[in-house]
Amino acid sequence: MYKQSLHPCPIFPLSFLCFSFIYNPLIHPSTHSLFCLTLCIVRYFFPRQLLIRHFWTPEQLVEFQGIYHAQRAQHHWTILKSLERAAPQLKDSRLQNSLLQLCRKVQSGAHPVVSDVHAVRLLFSGPPLGIRSLRPDQLRHLCPLLFLTPRLPAFLIGWRLNNHALELMHLDRAVLRLGLHQLNDSELKQACYVRGLNSDRLSPAHCKEWLSQWLQFSNHLKESETSLYLHSMVLLTVNYAKSPRC
Repeated sequence: MYKQSLHPCPIFPLSFLCFSFIYNPLIHPSTHSLFCLTLCIVRYFFPRQLLIRHFWTPEQLVEFQGIYHAQRAQHHWTILKSLERAAPQLKDSRLQNSLLQLCRKVQSGAHPVVSDVHAVRLLFSGPPLGIRSLRPDQLRHLCPLLFLTPRLPAFLIGWRLNNHALELMHLDRAVLRLGLHQLNDSELKQACYVRGLNSDRLSPAHCKEWLSQWLQFSNHLKESETSLYLHSMVLLTVNYAKSPRC
């Protein structure tokens, strides 16, 4: 079965502190009880911040994932503009034109096809758009796509982005081997969501169609092309729900 690997609300540090407090033999039992009661009340009023998705109701899942997607969508335009600004640095006029056409196509509201993205893949292995060549501000705008904090040194952000992208690429290959027909509707939606698509209002058929296209795109990428993988979480998602087929 497909398992979600990324989550925008990790609570391991909080859970660790809670268990350390509850099972501390030096603390009076009444204090334990008061702490547990307070924790239950706080979690009731702040489920998005303090509970992992497995404890959310179906209604909360839709609501909270919508909130998280809106947060990452705030960075889409900046990411597209940074790609557009990189075009003049390219010496290859053909690649320069392909990149500009791709950016303008997305900015105009059209949904690109996989071949449009593959046409510029050479730009994302090294300078100026490879993962190790991106500026700190570019890296920080990519973080919300994977629900990672941007409040770290640039070298650490780049390392984390690269590792998370590789993890998703490996998951893509596993899903290909498994076959999309093995995923239920909920797993299809979640697989699309962690790859950048707001799947809440899409039918399972549309989710399956998009994920099939995404796997077609991802399957041909090399491990050195994680930057293209990350940028495609914008390029191949922002206009899909607006396309005529949906």
